[in-house]
Amino acid sequence: MGQDLQKISVVIPCYNEEESIPLFLDRMLEVAAGMQGAAFELIFVDDGSTDRTLKVLRLLSELHPQIKYLSFSRNFGKEAALLAGLEASTGDFVAVIDADLQHPPELLPQMYAGIVEEGFDCIATRRVSRDGEPKIRSFFSRRFYRLVNKISETEMVDGATDYRLMTRQMVDAILSLKESNRFSKGLFSWVGFSTKWIPFQNVPRIAGNTKWSFWQLFIYSLDGIVGFSVKPLAISSFLGMMFFLVAILGSAFIAVRWLIFGDPVQGWASTVCIILFVSGTQLFCTGILGQYIAKAYLEVKNRPIYIIKEENKNI
Repeated sequence: MGQDLQKISVVIPCYNEEESIPLFLDRMLEVAAGMQGAAFELIFVDDGSTDRTLKVLRLLSELHPQIKYLSFSRNFGKEAALLAGLEASTGDFVAVIDADLQHPPELLPQMYAGIVEEGFDCIATRRVSRDGEPKIRSFFSRRFYRLVNKISETEMVDGATDYRLMTRQMVDAILSLKESNRFSKGLFSWVGFSTKWIPFQNVPRIAGNTKWSFWQLFIYSLDGIVGFSVKPLAISSFLGMMFFLVAILGSAFIAVRWLIFGDPVQGWASTVCIILFVSGTQLFCTGILGQYIAKAYLEVKNRPIYIIKEENKNI
């Protein structure tokens, strides 16, 4: 590698991507060959795959010296895989990209130029369409971004993906955040640095099936809300105060009515409905509090975010 070459580390999280990896590598190597001013290291992170992903990575790493792979002892999740790849990276710039080719590698030269020539710290991508995605998932995804941007001081761009190219300074800032409950889209925004957004059209997976179910995405969205806003706690406190005041006013009304008219209190059905409604609200608020306590509990245990079972030493 020439002394004037700048090194780009490309982090590729993988979970059961045995079919996608060879296709991705062909496209990635073609793009890398066209970027004359940069040298590449490709860091594949096998997130405890149950198919032949690890075997494919072993074979490809023998054929291509710029490939490094890490393999987890089990599935720790994409956030752990992203962190492991960032920690293993040694480049002047670091890119994060998926192996299923829904993130076009052909955008990398434009992203590289945005940092080197325009002076940005990060070139990130956002999807401007959700073609091929279930409508209900698209609907809730848009609602999530709208909600989180209202209740959090950390801005998250609608349609933002993990696909981005960052300077070493920005990557080091992200790695300085040691929390175990990670939501990378929020962390990328929280650390700051100047970011340019590149829009692209949604494309289908090149092979295999998505690893994200609707329920998994819902839980992931809760992590983002809990990790970057405490307003749900304020909302639950407000609801508690509101119902307390309603109870005081209601009790005063019943007492005055009984003193003036001497009527017994009636309306058992409505009373039961009110009790159920208030009890449900209490459980909802308790659940919000429980989410924050659970996150604090997991942080206090200080378990490792991932465990590497195998890695090669190509780089």
